[in-house]
Amino acid sequence: MVEQTNDRETNLLAEIDQLRLEIVRLQQLNNDLEIALFTTAEHGDMIEAQLHAANQKLQAEIVEKVQTQTALKQAEEKYRSIFENAIEGIYQVTLQGNYLNANPALAELYGYDSPAALIAQLTDIGRQLYVEPHRRDELMAYLKRFNAVSDFESQVYRKDGSMIWISENVRAIRDAEDTLLHYEGSVQDITARKITEEELRRQRRLAEQLLLNVLPQPIAERLKREQKTIADSFSAATVLFADIASFTELSSHISPIELVELLNHIFSAFDKLVDHYGLEKIKTIGDAYMVVGGLPEPKADHVEAIADLALALLQEVTHFQTAAGQPITLRLGIHTGPVVAGVIGTRKFSYDLWGDTVNIASRMESQGEAGHIQVTTAVYNRLQKRYELEERGIIEVKGKGLMRTYWLLGRKSA
Repeated sequence: MVEQTNDRETNLLAEIDQLRLEIVRLQQLNNDLEIALFTTAEHGDMIEAQLHAANQKLQAEIVEKVQTQTALKQAEEKYRSIFENAIEGIYQVTLQGNYLNANPALAELYGYDSPAALIAQLTDIGRQLYVEPHRRDELMAYLKRFNAVSDFESQVYRKDGSMIWISENVRAIRDAEDTLLHYEGSVQDITARKITEEELRRQRRLAEQLLLNVLPQPIAERLKREQKTIADSFSAATVLFADIASFTELSSHISPIELVELLNHIFSAFDKLVDHYGLEKIKTIGDAYMVVGGLPEPKADHVEAIADLALALLQEVTHFQTAAGQPITLRLGIHTGPVVAGVIGTRKFSYDLWGDTVNIASRMESQGEAGHIQVTTAVYNRLQKRYELEERGIIEVKGKGLMRTYWLLGRKSA
């Protein structure tokens, strides 16, 4: 009995020891769990914070992406609106010369019903569009060298075959690797401007021609360059005056229209001779015709040239007569010496000569005889070796007194 009791106690003590050990183990587990729970809670806060931050960043990226896409869409819509509604033509074209895109303004400019029709029908820009096909080659050469071209002007065909002038601004489009993709450009119709420019050029040419009709070319050029009075002194020039003899009597027998037509025919023929001998017509005054040699450009043989002209004028006038068959005769006078030449007037320009030489030449004509060329001693001295001259004698010259004069008869035989 006692033995059984001892066994039970022993077993009970053993169980108590086991329970104590289990209690210790459980306490240890509890401690570990508490530590784990604390650690987990601490890490959880960190993870939660990281997750929150990551979520915030993701949300910001999503918002930014949405905003970017919205802005891109708005930009595309804005570009498309500009592209569709622009008043100037806009296009994209391949490297081979085919249209990729064209806006309505370009289609209208070239006379097509729509951009699609333009793209479908204009398949070779160089050959079909440009009046001068090489303009396309020139444009490509500029783009190859500079990547962009501004104000490239060309004449092009519209769909109906009519021609217009355009101005293009074109640039090369490349990718990130600098590979050429296509070209983009804009086009303006400059036909009206070109017409205006051509009209201005025509008017300028006309004005210059009119200026040359009243001024020697060197003087006209100077007048365009120099906004000042033009006056030059020449130490040696030869002046000729020619006058239709008995003009007053002649004018009383024919109508004013016939008279003007006759003078026009005669003086037009004289003008050709003046040009032929390299001389300068100064003016006509009624039936008087004035020419000078040796200015505005120097001419070494100005006396001889004037003498040859005078002889030619006498011969030329024999081809003219009045409607009634009356012959036309000339009275001519020549003198050589210093003169002053210049332009007078601001609205109606006139190139004229002044000086004693002019006055004496005029007196040689007015105090000469019909069908003759009267010259002074100064002219005689220059011509006597090569020309036939006959002394007239000493005459009273108005304003100059007595002067010895000569008749110029012709050139000496070789």
